[in-house]
Amino acid sequence: MSKPISDQEQDPRGLLRGEVTDEIENLRAELRHHSYLYHVEARPQLRDEEYDRLFGRLKELEEIHPDLITTDSPTQRVGEGPQGQFESLPHSAPMLSLDSTQDETEVRRFDERVRRVVDGPVTYMLEPKLDGASVELVYERGLLSRAVTRGDGTWGEGVTENVKTIPSVPLRLREAVRQAPELLAVRGEVMMYISEFEAFNERLVAKGEEPYASPRNSAAGAIRQLDPRITAQRKFEFLAYDVLAVRGMTFRRDQEGVDALRQWGFRVPDDMSVVESLEDMLDFHRHWAQVRDELNYEIDGIVIKLNELDARADLGTTSHHPRWALAYKFEPRQEVTRVERIGISVGRTGVLTPIALLLPVQVGGVTITRASLHNREEVRRKDVREGDLVRIQRAGDVIPQVVEKVVEPRHKRGDQFVMPVTCPACGTLVEERGPFTACPNRFGCPAQLKGRICHFGSRNALDIAGLGEETAQLLVQQGLVREIADLFDLEPEALLKLPGFAAKSAANLVAGIRQRREPDLERFLYALGIPEVGVTVARDLAFHFRSLEAIQSATQEELEAVPGVGPVMSETIHGFFHSDRNRLAIDAILGHGVAPITPKSTGGTSAPLVGRKFVFTGGLTGLSRARAKAMVEKAGARVVSTVSKGTDYLVVGDDPGSKQKKAMELGVATLDEVEFIALLEEAGLEVGTA
Repeated sequence: MSKPISDQEQDPRGLLRGEVTDEIENLRAELRHHSYLYHVEARPQLRDEEYDRLFGRLKELEEIHPDLITTDSPTQRVGEGPQGQFESLPHSAPMLSLDSTQDETEVRRFDERVRRVVDGPVTYMLEPKLDGASVELVYERGLLSRAVTRGDGTWGEGVTENVKTIPSVPLRLREAVRQAPELLAVRGEVMMYISEFEAFNERLVAKGEEPYASPRNSAAGAIRQLDPRITAQRKFEFLAYDVLAVRGMTFRRDQEGVDALRQWGFRVPDDMSVVESLEDMLDFHRHWAQVRDELNYEIDGIVIKLNELDARADLGTTSHHPRWALAYKFEPRQEVTRVERIGISVGRTGVLTPIALLLPVQVGGVTITRASLHNREEVRRKDVREGDLVRIQRAGDVIPQVVEKVVEPRHKRGDQFVMPVTCPACGTLVEERGPFTACPNRFGCPAQLKGRICHFGSRNALDIAGLGEETAQLLVQQGLVREIADLFDLEPEALLKLPGFAAKSAANLVAGIRQRREPDLERFLYALGIPEVGVTVARDLAFHFRSLEAIQSATQEELEAVPGVGPVMSETIHGFFHSDRNRLAIDAILGHGVAPITPKSTGGTSAPLVGRKFVFTGGLTGLSRARAKAMVEKAGARVVSTVSKGTDYLVVGDDPGSKQKKAMELGVATLDEVEFIALLEEAGLEVGTA
């Protein structure tokens, strides 16, 4: 194996090693600076195209010189594949909960207790109470070393790879103003802006998936994704507000720590303030209660913290919360209105959701006319009926939900609500699936058809531009599409009769549909909307069976041979393809000239690499890491980041790290670059170099 070239030696492109090193460092510094300006200061100075050009150049150089890649490089924010599981890690200092109240009297008592104990001046650090997912970031000598969820306050889960995908998290501390300490532990909140959350939920609903209840739930779910690439697809911010631990310097006041966080490149909450009096605290709370509806992020109160750090020790803590801090929460956003009617919404998967149709009411600055009742068991538990007064709130101050009915002693109530026995969209007898009620008429129900059309044209399916929810609704309502196959019969002239369509948009939609007559098999499988089958399973099915016919005729046992497909999923997939109605619908699509493309050969039906797991260590010379990964995935295998007993191959390049030792300990097969390429070629792939 070749060694890294010396500073005076040239790389394959004729650049001196020293020149490459300097250019890489300059690019990283420039990218960090502009990322800080964009994500923290909110004053970008570089056009997106120019930033992308610089990023692309850095990535190119790092692929040529993988030994120069560092963990804090801007290119290393998104990991290469799913993790096995989260490691349990201790916190640098306890991440305690806060005692909370909505009562002004309790705030006054808190202030009295503090002043009784503290011998000297008392000031408070005030900040909006962010409603996100709390995490600890630990930096060693200025570099991010780990990120840990709050967990039980003492131990949490290591989610470093996921947190690294958040642009406002510094991978390296800025040291332009203040030198980084030997160790720094920071507490902060992973947040999703309300505008992004609403757009994200709309995309989920369009795909027939369950929306998140709140931005906080979305953030908490995302940072616990095993695949950091999924986290990277969502737009989050990290706001730091507390120094949990520091080694190498000291702070006397909380305010000094917050100022240091700003200098090191963190975003901190808006308008953190230091006050001296109780009345200033109350005014701060009133202010944020008044403006909370104008914010693009969720807050549910303010946090009051004693500013003097030495004095905090005098007050101490309980096992649950510190005695020197208090969360002063807002009253929840709730209003009372009347249920005019209980309707039913039918989703893409056929689930019937009861919806309370309400007299319009303002909740948190938003007019609410409908609220979810979730399922038949929830309606029964709350005993909500048409004509009832109900208390509603915006869950997480976003999604309308019915909290409870309001008792009216003299009000004659309507009949108890019962779920319909037939689908309101198609008349098919419904069936019960646990607490849910569902229409089984998957391909004949117009409501499901609308959702299926959206899913069929979605980005991970056939990726048909312009085939969104509104268009799908119009196509179904006007009878232009009675089944998915009809999409391929559409003509521009028919679309011109629909509202919102002009000659160009009609022609573009028809052309976009017809261009998708030869989709990849994995995309086609995902587009069918098979229950339980997401993007990854669709790909694995495609590579394993290699044809739609083979999948359709597979037994449950044969389906379970596919990685990630268990007994429940195999039963679902088998049942889907053995439904006469589903078969007819699929045949109709194929009869319109749709011909899914079989994945390129990977060694015949045996597909020797399907389901295998590869790990890379060290730099490759003939292949870029990205190219090697792409070839592995084309062969139906997976690239993972860590070596475990389940790893099939470790590909060893120049200057391998500790992964090689671990592979030897576990008995994992190792391949050098030549052996790796030979394996791919044996699997029927034309490797080449890039």
